Amino acid sequence: MVTIKDISAACGVSVATVSKALNGYNDVSKATKDLVCKAAEQMGYFPNSQARALKTNRTYNLGVLFVDDAQSGLTHDYFSQVLDSFKTEAERRGYDITFISHNIGNKSMSYLEHCLYRKVDGVVIACVDFSHPAVIELVNSDIPVVTIDHVFNNRTSIVSANRNGVRELIEYAYNMGHRKIAYVHGKKSAVTESRLGSFYKTMADLGLRVPSEYIQEGAFHEPPATGAATKRLLELPDRPTCILFPDDFAAIGGLNVIEEFGLSVPNDISVMGYDGIYLSQILKPRLTTFKQDTKRLGKEAAVQLAHLIEQPLTSLTERIVVYGKFLEGASVKNLNEK
Repeated sequence: MVTIKDISAACGVSVATVSKALNGYNDVSKATKDLVCKAAEQMGYFPNSQARALKTNRTYNLGVLFVDDAQSGLTHDYFSQVLDSFKTEAERRGYDITFISHNIGNKSMSYLEHCLYRKVDGVVIACVDFSHPAVIELVNSDIPVVTIDHVFNNRTSIVSANRNGVRELIEYAYNMGHRKIAYVHGKKSAVTESRLGSFYKTMADLGLRVPSEYIQEGAFHEPPATGAATKRLLELPDRPTCILFPDDFAAIGGLNVIEEFGLSVPNDISVMGYDGIYLSQILKPRLTTFKQDTKRLGKEAAVQLAHLIEQPLTSLTERIVVYGKFLEGASVKNLNEK
């Protein structure tokens, strides 16, 4: 294994100078830094993690707390993309990733205990029950934390522009001539509350009434739940002409039920999704949806968490909003055309 002594000999500078250059100290000239860093890269040098941990009092290990109700794990299309982006940026900054859970072998422990056991420098929290006592305990601890799609007053959060996304979808359906628009939303969460509030607000701004039966609870990433909700909507005497689903994957449950009823999309009924996952753009018909910027969500979470760890005295609690993009598909019929 290449050591800093080997780099020192190759560059003709002292070991101390090599160490300072590799760690970005300002009392080393740019020319010397470039020389040392280039040599380190060419020689395949990797810093000793244990020595680095002793020197910096950090482990360069980030925790990821990710638990969704559907237990889809990393097959969850939306969050897998967010976490992949988080992982890429974290690794670029020299950090490893550890998934946080309640269990290590046969031993049960809290999320905070697991973080302390693994000595993580910080944690990103996404897709969990944010009201769970074990999550609250971790958020209120001294460990740096960044949350995704949930806001705590004392923690930095990275959130999607959910209100804007829903508004764009509803306004599009309205401009296509739809006045009877239903919404199958996910289970109670900050995301659901934000989107549902935007749905009601947008409908009111457009002068549209929302019958209570047009609002149905399904679940994120669970086609069976959205399928059952869709069945209830289709059985109404005055059924909607357009249905907004909680996410693209869950929309599959609705599409299956619509087919079972002998109806076609968009000729008989229109549908819209949310997230803009790859699957939504290869469905027939292609789904009208709102694409979330998963790359920026994950990268921003890693950037902010690294900043909290490396520069705690200059870090401020922030709420960073990440905007997405409307994707027009072929799943919404234009009722304005005669």
